[in-house]
Amino acid sequence: MSKDAKHKASMEKQKTNVDASIAAADTEKSLVLLLTGNGKGKTSSAFGMVMRAMGYGHRVGIVQFIKGQQLSGEELFARANLPESDFYQMGTGFTWDTQDRQSDIHAAERTWKEAQRMLTDPNYDLVILDELTYMLSFNYLDEDGVLDAIRQRPDQQSVVITGRGGGSALQELADTVSEVKEVKHAFRAGIKARKGVDF
Repeated sequence: MSKDAKHKASMEKQKTNVDASIAAADTEKSLVLLLTGNGKGKTSSAFGMVMRAMGYGHRVGIVQFIKGQQLSGEELFARANLPESDFYQMGTGFTWDTQDRQSDIHAAERTWKEAQRMLTDPNYDLVILDELTYMLSFNYLDEDGVLDAIRQRPDQQSVVITGRGGGSALQELADTVSEVKEVKHAFRAGIKARKGVDF
């Protein structure tokens, strides 16, 4: 059999498998997605989904835990170009910058109230909870309360959660869990974070 014939046979088999998988996926429901792992790109992936949702005219709510002291490209873009989105940041920066656990807990609770508001509002088709996992790992927020709020969201609302870790209960709740693995990172070679690429 020639290479072209082998390729055609392989692609026909793959198409049959893909078509069968698509036909078997017959449940329509909103999703919870967890983007975790130690690699770069979790927030970037979430903002890719923001763009995808906005392309369909969906309303998006974005809550960023941890971030907020250093201006980021995603914040600039969202505020200037996504009029149908709501954007809220905790605004304290990273926990190793604040070094004040009680202050961080209060900031997390204040930010979580904004997230809860979005998670109860059926007008939001997609809610991004960026870096939420740290709030659970550090016990800044009550895990059961957070998971219950996500479970009880409006039927059509999907949620994307980012950050390292997050615990087994969050992974169990999520419909899709993707782990971004660091293989190599420029920062470890002494290269500064680059505007438009890293922030």
